[in-house]
Amino acid sequence: MKPLWTGVYPAVTTNFFEDQSLDFQTFENNINEQIKAGVHGIIVCGSLGENGTLSTDEKLALLESAKKAIAGRVPLIMTVAECVTTEAVSFVKTVEQAGGDGFMMLPPMRYASDERETLHYLHKVADATDLPVMAYNNPVAYKIFLSIPMFHDLAQNQHFEAMKESTGDVRYMTDIINEFGDRFKILSGVDDLAFESLVMGAHGWVAGLVCGFPRETVVIYELVQQGRIQEAREIYRWFFPLLHLDIGNKFVQNIKLAETAVGMGTEMVREPRLPLVGEERQAVLDVIEKALKVRPVLPQI
Repeated sequence: MKPLWTGVYPAVTTNFFEDQSLDFQTFENNINEQIKAGVHGIIVCGSLGENGTLSTDEKLALLESAKKAIAGRVPLIMTVAECVTTEAVSFVKTVEQAGGDGFMMLPPMRYASDERETLHYLHKVADATDLPVMAYNNPVAYKIFLSIPMFHDLAQNQHFEAMKESTGDVRYMTDIINEFGDRFKILSGVDDLAFESLVMGAHGWVAGLVCGFPRETVVIYELVQQGRIQEAREIYRWFFPLLHLDIGNKFVQNIKLAETAVGMGTEMVREPRLPLVGEERQAVLDVIEKALKVRPVLPQI
């Protein structure tokens, strides 16, 4: 199923048992709830999916599990975040053969590559398959900035159809639109900038708190598309304290705690991450519980 790169694309969590093994049933249950809520695609093994702690075999097992849960209803996007170019090339070929529908591709991990090296990596990996690619621009977390001149280079490669915009500067998105028109689909990758990005022309939202609040996320997106800005803004303002949980070093633990609070996941993370404890955990729970007490009745869309 070809991704259109419009709408809400959850970057789903990866679920674990206490012994650190993969919990496929919880993983599939959450994906099913996302699709029932109206999302437009599923992204697996992203940063929120604890990509860096997963082996290649585990990523492929999660791909198969996600395929089973999705059952052809929406596109399935696999994240590419390998450290070695040859491993990334091998991985994308295997994912294509296994039935993935597209890729969210990060620049090289662990090594802060320069512009020439970054573009070489992105092109070489993208050209290894026929599947479409969304380039992930997150210099805050990954120390590599995909500049407008670099996107001009990527624009020559038809594999690159979309970009995940996570610079944290909503102004950059307008620069991109002014520079490229409709060449790339743009998906906001920062939860607490998503409404602003959608209003300014983003085509979609790669979301994190959607993992616990899928319907609210979809309704905000759909209301903006319908021009019902005031209604979308009111829900977004309610959602905003929760969306802040997507920011910071422990965003995975935060979002998994939110999933747990609404019965859509567990708190288990893979070491070296550890579940939140003590005052830190209670502070996040306070945000979640306060929001749940005044959870809005969603309008018809």
